[in-house]
Amino acid sequence: MSIEKNGVMTVAELMAVSARTAPKSKGSDVISVIIASGEELNTLAESMKEFGEKHNLSFFIRDAGNIEQSDCCVIIGAKRDGSLGLNCGGCGFLTCRDMLDAQTGVSCGKNPAFEGPNCIIRQADLGIAVGSAVKTASIHNVDNRVMFSAGVGALKLGWLGSCTVAYAIPLSASGKSIFFDRT
Repeated sequence: MSIEKNGVMTVAELMAVSARTAPKSKGSDVISVIIASGEELNTLAESMKEFGEKHNLSFFIRDAGNIEQSDCCVIIGAKRDGSLGLNCGGCGFLTCRDMLDAQTGVSCGKNPAFEGPNCIIRQADLGIAVGSAVKTASIHNVDNRVMFSAGVGALKLGWLGSCTVAYAIPLSASGKSIFFDRT
């Protein structure tokens, strides 16, 4: 492994710390973080291509090429059991109990990208965790890009257990960012 790849893996681990320690609603944590590397990147790319082809989403196939070229990928998800008991209605249900009841075995359509419904406040927690992780990559000058598509690929592989929503952040250290000039 090159010096740069070792450095990228260290930054990925620091990103996992940033996601874990990011502020969470009511101080309770429903965030899961994994790091994919090596052959796992090819597995993730194949999952993305399969979903993209099945749903006619060409950007999944384009993004899969970036995953294959990446040094590693940080994947951050929010677990299904993410109700805060606030009954805010942001999820579209009157109460958190109603939302949780609707989650049981229900999906939003035929093989959706994400499963729902989900607590809107927990989704904000996920966004904050992703933002904290990306900030860490930026501080260390590691090229990165937040990808909805790779998060979906990881969920379809079952890599995040009970998570219903996930985003991925592939990382690269090369002379020119692989995340620009994409076709």
